[in-house]
Amino acid sequence: NRVFLKFKSVTHVLTTKSQPIDKDKRLLQNEVDRLANSGGKIMKKGYELLNDPFLNKGTAFTAEERRKFGLVGILPPVVQDIDTQAEQVYQNLENKPDVSEKRHYLMTIFSSNRTLFYYVFKKHIAELMPVVYDPGIAESIRNYSEFFITPQNAAYLSADRPEDLETAIKNASEGRDIDLIVVTDAEAILGIGDWGTNGVSISVGKLMVYTAAAGIDPSRVLPVVLDAGTNRQSLINDPLYLGLHHKRVDDGTYYTFVDQFVACVEKMFPRLYLHFEDFGRGHAAKLLNKYDRKYPVFNDDIEGTGIISLAGALGALNISGEKLTDQVYMCFGAGTAGCGIADRFYQEMQHQGLSADEARKHFYLVDRQGLLFDDMGDLTPEQRPFARNRSEFKNAGELTTLEAAVKAIHPTILIGTSTRGGAFTEAIVREMASHTERPIIFPLSNPTELAEATAEDLIRWTEGRALVATGIPSKPVVYNGTTYHIGQANNALIYPGLGLGVIASGARLVTDRMISVAAHSMGGIVDPSAPGAAVLPPVMKVNLFSDTVAEAVAEEAKAEGLNRNDFTDAKACIKAYKWEPAYRS
Repeated sequence: NRVFLKFKSVTHVLTTKSQPIDKDKRLLQNEVDRLANSGGKIMKKGYELLNDPFLNKGTAFTAEERRKFGLVGILPPVVQDIDTQAEQVYQNLENKPDVSEKRHYLMTIFSSNRTLFYYVFKKHIAELMPVVYDPGIAESIRNYSEFFITPQNAAYLSADRPEDLETAIKNASEGRDIDLIVVTDAEAILGIGDWGTNGVSISVGKLMVYTAAAGIDPSRVLPVVLDAGTNRQSLINDPLYLGLHHKRVDDGTYYTFVDQFVACVEKMFPRLYLHFEDFGRGHAAKLLNKYDRKYPVFNDDIEGTGIISLAGALGALNISGEKLTDQVYMCFGAGTAGCGIADRFYQEMQHQGLSADEARKHFYLVDRQGLLFDDMGDLTPEQRPFARNRSEFKNAGELTTLEAAVKAIHPTILIGTSTRGGAFTEAIVREMASHTERPIIFPLSNPTELAEATAEDLIRWTEGRALVATGIPSKPVVYNGTTYHIGQANNALIYPGLGLGVIASGARLVTDRMISVAAHSMGGIVDPSAPGAAVLPPVMKVNLFSDTVAEAVAEEAKAEGLNRNDFTDAKACIKAYKWEPAYRS
């Protein structure tokens, strides 16, 4: 009790200072929070300790710790260090026959020992990213209910029982102070659609990347799924499905439910960074616009994809030596991601000196009905600013396909978010390349079968002139003796660093300028003069340049007067916040 009271006095000292808490003090604060919410119990013991993934070390518990915490006889006698454990995990992974088996095994480690999981993930991040996250996560989502073993410390919130929101969040967070929530309603998961409660895997997976890439403390994050029903009839009919067995609720019920959720978590965790993931086309932008002037919130599908696409385009223009404000932009697939990317480019053109009207003239959106025109009655609010007037074209009635639009407009940038595999045909690509020296072509849809084109085809069809980024990992392409490295427009290159910068600085909001500096901060990481240079840095280095992104964002937060943590050196601020996967006594 004396120790507990001492910890409480330290809590008072730490929490009444306006200065930022350095790393050692923050770790102490985490332990204080844990103690304060456990009735003064100093440490879990025995199986209770082994079953806590945030505290468990497995065979790495020392002889002294085993005696002290009731572990003698319930662990094998050999004491291992984390390097030996990690080598065993990696060897076991190599023996697994496919991505599915690898992921199941890794998730077992994740559920039992967070520190070991992140030690392995961080060490082999490029190799394991496609296993832990996209595209390997797609199968996990489809089969989540059938494979369910543990809840993985997620919060499952039901639109049928909004009165349980606060209780559910308290139970899931277990007294932990939460800096970051990734929340999904799973209406539009990746390229595979509506998966209801199964979509909780996307929240878990996104948070894994935050920690491995940017050092966000895994004990201070919370994955959340908002179960508002599902319109996938096969799930409703499946007796094994673990979510609500009815259609999605009406919009009135839905928005009230989301409002209650946001109010609840913002009250419980006053400095929360709230990340929205895979919300449907009809809801995503409305929710972002509703909260982004009140809280530090982020929608990865709208903003994250836009940031990484812009960063890729800026990298491509570094190679070609051209200006963004001279480009003609076309996007195929004008949903949440497509419109979010267009808006990010549109904002950037204004940052680079164009007026809003001048910038808008550079944009053309193509969707299932063809080129979008302003007289169409089914345009979304996000599509409408970029819709064209039919009077601009003599053959407006014929522009009902992507190929017809490319022939009429001659874009220099072509972005694909359509989830239509093979949509960028040889005829379309050759037509585009005939009117621009260095066409910028980004087929971003995933998983693999939904990509609009392969990098190899794009390089071959343009005789090596295309500047390419893909939404899935792509091997280098050898063409006419040159090896072309293909950048992956993976949001993981951007959103972990952005989140780290926001959280470490205590930013009150996420602004357009913060997003812009995040995209620009990636410049210089790739050498544009190298033959076959990629337009984006490799994913394998994400944990290195996430710091670069975070520092730029923190500096911008301070420049805008939005930082709640006082600091003079952004680099030191970021370093102090970061968590490393290492066992502690």
